[in-house]
Amino acid sequence: MNGVSAIINSKLTAISGYLVVAILLFTPTVSAAPTRLNANDIIQALGQHYGPQAALRAKAWFNIINENSELTDKQKLESTNNFFNLFRFIDDSQLWGDSNYWASPMEFIGVGGGDCEDFSIAKYFTLLQLGISEEKLRITMVKATSVDQYHMVLAYYEKPNAIPLVLDNLDKQIKPATDRPDLLPAYSFNGTQLWLNKEKGKGELAGSSSRLEKWTDLKHRLGVKRLRQPKLNME
Repeated sequence: MNGVSAIINSKLTAISGYLVVAILLFTPTVSAAPTRLNANDIIQALGQHYGPQAALRAKAWFNIINENSELTDKQKLESTNNFFNLFRFIDDSQLWGDSNYWASPMEFIGVGGGDCEDFSIAKYFTLLQLGISEEKLRITMVKATSVDQYHMVLAYYEKPNAIPLVLDNLDKQIKPATDRPDLLPAYSFNGTQLWLNKEKGKGELAGSSSRLEKWTDLKHRLGVKRLRQPKLNME
């Protein structure tokens, strides 16, 4: 086991298996364009699997994607953040019968709720569909001192050395990271890379994000072919 792996594993163990990610300085990556989605197939599949309200949510989601593609990045952030922050927050154990399940965006839209990971992941993939570069986005989890627990958010970097904007379901207003002293960082990742935080605002590249088991599992469940049925029906 190398030094970076030992640090990652020890910190992940220290927070009882939760992935902790950080708001860190940007490092360039190379990413592929997102797969274009078939709206009719997805709307129909979510309706059949989760019910008519799920189909309506899927239609509203595609409206966000289709109507906002020509907006500025900040307008895309606002519309996406506002849309998903209307969803219900519910703990994984109640919804899925699993203490730490990362729902796919389709599952999150289908059931109409989830926990902080699900909010952040859905926002991330939606912004990719809206044409925002993956290099500007990092899925992040921080220690939220306001609730004294680990919490996932999404960070957007307008430029490589910019202070990131934070998209959050706790504080629903998009704010610069410097205006969120309640968030204490530890790790960050996007679709290709993983960073380890040693001190606030500084990150060390720790390899591919494929090292994160839950992220790899999630990517295998994208789309509508592997939709999970929730333990709790919220409709």
